Amino acid sequence: MSFYVATLLTLAWLRLPNPQVIALTAVCVATLLTVMIWERGRWSLGLFVPPQLALRELAFGLAAGAAVIGACAALIVATTSLRHAPGRGFPWLELFTVFIPAALHEELVFRGYVFQKLWRWRRGFALLFVAFIFAALHMNNTAVTMLGIGNVFLGGVLLGVAYERYERLWFPIGLHLAWNLMSGPILGHEVSGYVSDATLFVTRGEGAAWLTGGDFGIEGSVWMTFVEIVAIAALVRRNASLRARAMRNSA
Repeated sequence: MSFYVATLLTLAWLRLPNPQVIALTAVCVATLLTVMIWERGRWSLGLFVPPQLALRELAFGLAAGAAVIGACAALIVATTSLRHAPGRGFPWLELFTVFIPAALHEELVFRGYVFQKLWRWRRGFALLFVAFIFAALHMNNTAVTMLGIGNVFLGGVLLGVAYERYERLWFPIGLHLAWNLMSGPILGHEVSGYVSDATLFVTRGEGAAWLTGGDFGIEGSVWMTFVEIVAIAALVRRNASLRARAMRNSA
């Protein structure tokens, strides 16, 4: 509770021009205050690791996010008349003012201190409860659909399982960032209803909204449901295999 109170107080105090920068600054200040007060500074968020380790896990996340969205986009193209044509170019300004701050602040909120406290108490509850909150906060997004919200929930589960892989934040940050970049700035879909100022490609053609995702974007497609379930199952299996190996080695 104190974490969210600190976040709200910080939002009220700040006077920054960009909503995503405001949100990122607020959650950083709230996290710092909460850890300093409640944990006396002794809590590892899984951010402060050697640079080579952070870069490696970030790269894994970027590759995983690109693979998930790329697979979904390929299935949409294969089953509808929707195609991708050259757009106006990559929105570099939005990369630094919208997409990077969004990925960082959402992972700090949803896989940061509160999630990690719940995770140490009861992993299954933490995974599902935080994914539910993650999805619920997308309910007011533009052109939202129930299928889209269901897929955002599954995305929250996938990001939680990604945290489990290393119990650090760099893998889910990379996955989240690549997910959003591939969806919008690169392929030209809406990102949970958000439309980029410019995109590397644009979408042309038509198809049933439940296949293409409609105005909500690629996250509103039933193919996203399929790809997310496969990705979650694969990562859960991989995590379980690594845990079993670690237990055998320590025995």
